[in-house]
Amino acid sequence: MKPLATQICISALGALVLFSGCRGWESAEPPVHLNQNMDTQAKLKPYRNSEFFADGRAMRTPPEGTVAQGKLKEDDHFYRGKANGELVDAFPAALPMTESLVNRGENRYEIYCTPCHGKAGDGKGLVSKRLPVQAPSFHSDYLYGQKLGHFYDVITNGIRSMPAYSHQITEADRWAIVSYVRALQLSQNPNAFAKAAAEPQATEESEATAEPEAPAKED
Repeated sequence: MKPLATQICISALGALVLFSGCRGWESAEPPVHLNQNMDTQAKLKPYRNSEFFADGRAMRTPPEGTVAQGKLKEDDHFYRGKANGELVDAFPAALPMTESLVNRGENRYEIYCTPCHGKAGDGKGLVSKRLPVQAPSFHSDYLYGQKLGHFYDVITNGIRSMPAYSHQITEADRWAIVSYVRALQLSQNPNAFAKAAAEPQATEESEATAEPEAPAKED
């Protein structure tokens, strides 16, 4: 290769190396930026000062009542398991009980619930056996009589020694777990819910047919 051609190649290579460093790390001075792409637009970054505001802070306190985008959560049924302040006994309209929901619930249940409640929901998980107070079994008359919203609320907020799981399990997955818990209950006692539903009615009928007490005799 001729000396002139060699010099041209070396110069071109050196220029290429220099230009490759134009996009550097943060600096008080912006680097050479051939394609601006709005990368160096005027803006106020977090924790920077600003002469525009009297207190010199770029970050502003949000107005009272501000709700972050996507965090309004107006649907009480879906997000809180309640309607008009009362626990619901049905799945949200946007998330009906389907086979895929139950399958998803089984997956989440085995991750978060099995250690204490056991695979069968009998409260005999490996962790529960070592606790001073064993986790309750889902196969009890008390829990057969609880509404779906009760299970959702417990997963969300916790109860007694059970912590809240709202920071670990999404709302949709909580409903999926509820569907699987109900499936577990039905697998062990398919007639339990018919019995639980009949008990309040039987109580009302017995109260309606009971003979009134005789008035006490006055002395």
